Amino acid sequence: MNQSNFLPLWSVHRGSGPVLATAVHAGHEIRAELESILALEEADRLREEDPYTDVFTKVVENRIIPIRSRFEVDLNRPRDEAVYVSPENAWGLQVWEHPPDKKMIERSLREFDLFYAKTKSLLTQLETEYGQFVVFDIHSYNYRRNGPNEAPADPIDNPDINIGTGSMDHDRWADLVAHFIRDLRAFDYLGGHLDVRENIKFRGRQFALWVHTHFPKSGCVLSIELKKIFIDEWTGRVDIKILHLLVDALKSTLPGIAEELQRL
Repeated sequence: MNQSNFLPLWSVHRGSGPVLATAVHAGHEIRAELESILALEEADRLREEDPYTDVFTKVVENRIIPIRSRFEVDLNRPRDEAVYVSPENAWGLQVWEHPPDKKMIERSLREFDLFYAKTKSLLTQLETEYGQFVVFDIHSYNYRRNGPNEAPADPIDNPDINIGTGSMDHDRWADLVAHFIRDLRAFDYLGGHLDVRENIKFRGRQFALWVHTHFPKSGCVLSIELKKIFIDEWTGRVDIKILHLLVDALKSTLPGIAEELQRL
């Protein structure tokens, strides 16, 4: 029997500090009833997931990391779009041999609801304890979509790190965002500096919007979209040196975040 039926939906780590991190697309497991109707090859599925983004969440003590694939349920889409029922929902990919039935979809949406209920509980605890909190909403993106032997996408439109801030109260959080970006840009990356820009590739989506809606005065979500410079998006092979450098870059922002939260 497929063991993915018995895996938990996510892992939760609770510690100190006003920052929580999540990587909602890091998971790869998929339950057996859905796996049996998948048309998508595993390598193609992995390419559209965000492998190793869970590693970045370890820079803070508070973490919630989904284990199931976005192809089971996408936690960063509105609930009525969270299951990819057709290619139009999945970048034109033929995900299913035949679409999941109503009961399958309902089971997936229960996972969606449970995730948001659990996250609300965690964030309410942070709000109660610290007054205000920051969420690292960590993602990655492909930049070699034309093929493994083709030229990468133009860096003009593809920064090393994109910070999505589309749904936040900019007047309230502008200084914190600016400090965060400044610290990332200042990090010594292979003798140079990372290209970090705001709202170029990604403005944040459902998860960030949900936090900002439910915690409008206390919650600041930084939707962090990392270019896949730390992994070969076609083979899945990770570059450990680059991965660790990017983890250290993210870690370097924590003192600045603490400083800005103190000011608020």
